[in-house]
Amino acid sequence: MKSHLFLGVLLSLWVGFVSWDIVAAEADTTARLAELNAYWKEVSRAVSEGDFEGYKATCHDEGVLVSGVNQTSYPLTQALARWKQGFLDTRSGKMKASVEFRFRQRWGDHATAHETGIFRYVSVDEKGEKKDSLIHFEGLLLKKPGGWKILMEYQKGPATKEEWDALK
Repeated sequence: MKSHLFLGVLLSLWVGFVSWDIVAAEADTTARLAELNAYWKEVSRAVSEGDFEGYKATCHDEGVLVSGVNQTSYPLTQALARWKQGFLDTRSGKMKASVEFRFRQRWGDHATAHETGIFRYVSVDEKGEKKDSLIHFEGLLLKKPGGWKILMEYQKGPATKEEWDALK
């Protein structure tokens, strides 16, 4: 009888510890996703306002851009140099730009994140010509003292409107 009582107490303690771990993990995930949602919102803001320095601040200094279409990779600093004029044109009003993100998978812990989904980049030049791109992407991010920074952006290739809509 005493052994059953002892086993019952042990089982209750174990269930309590497991439950606490689950609650703590869910709280960590909720906090991480809230931070990452704020990160992606900042990326979107910087693009739409043509804030090059703000966008650059979301990138890790040693970040890498991987292009599935071009089957290459190179430092994000090179991509930033190429994209800078678009930011300047957006800031000056010569063009309009926006980016939106939808996610299929969001893995990570308190200091790392691997996010997979589709981004939609839309630009309208001064002639009114609109370009609307849907791109499958993966992002690998690190949480640094200054916030989340993208370490690797893998632009895998084009996505369809149906794939985009499925991620609502």
